[in-house]
Amino acid sequence: MTRMPSSPLLSPDVGHAHPEPGALQGRPPKSWWGRNWKWMVPLCVVTPLLVFGGLITLVLLLVFGLIQSTWAYEEALAAARSDVEVTAALGMPIEAGRFVTGNVQVNPGSGHADLVIPISGPKGEGTLYVEAEKARGQWYFTTLEVTVAGTNDSYDLLAGR
Repeated sequence: MTRMPSSPLLSPDVGHAHPEPGALQGRPPKSWWGRNWKWMVPLCVVTPLLVFGGLITLVLLLVFGLIQSTWAYEEALAAARSDVEVTAALGMPIEAGRFVTGNVQVNPGSGHADLVIPISGPKGEGTLYVEAEKARGQWYFTTLEVTVAGTNDSYDLLAGR
C-alpha cells in the first residue's frame, strides 16, 4: 500500500487557524484598519453626505410645502390660470414649478408674502411675481404680475380686478 504525501490542503489538523498571509513571510499581521480601510473610508465619507442630503431635502420639502399652502400662493396661481392673456401666452394647463422663492410672514391679524413662482404651460415658461399683505385678518395683493420667458411680455393680473 502506498502512502500519499501529506499536503497542507489535506491536513488532518482541521481545527487549527490559518496564519495571516504576512505572517508567513515574517511580517506582523495587519490590523483591523489595515485590512478594512478600503471600504471604511468611502463609507465614512458617503454616509454623512447621504444623511446631510436627506436632511436638506426634508427641510426644503417642508419649506416649499408650507409656502405652497399659503393663501397668497394658491390665489396667485389661480389668478394666473384664469387670466385669458396668460393662458394664451403659455397655453393650458399652467403648472407651477417646484422651486418657489421668497418669504411669507403670517400673524393672526396681519402678514406679508413676497413670492416668485416659476410657471409653465405647453407654449412656454414664465414667472409669477406676488406681493400680498394681510390686514385685519384679510389678504389682498399689492403685486400680481406674470412675465413670459424669452419675451418682453408682462401681464398685470391686478389690472382687471
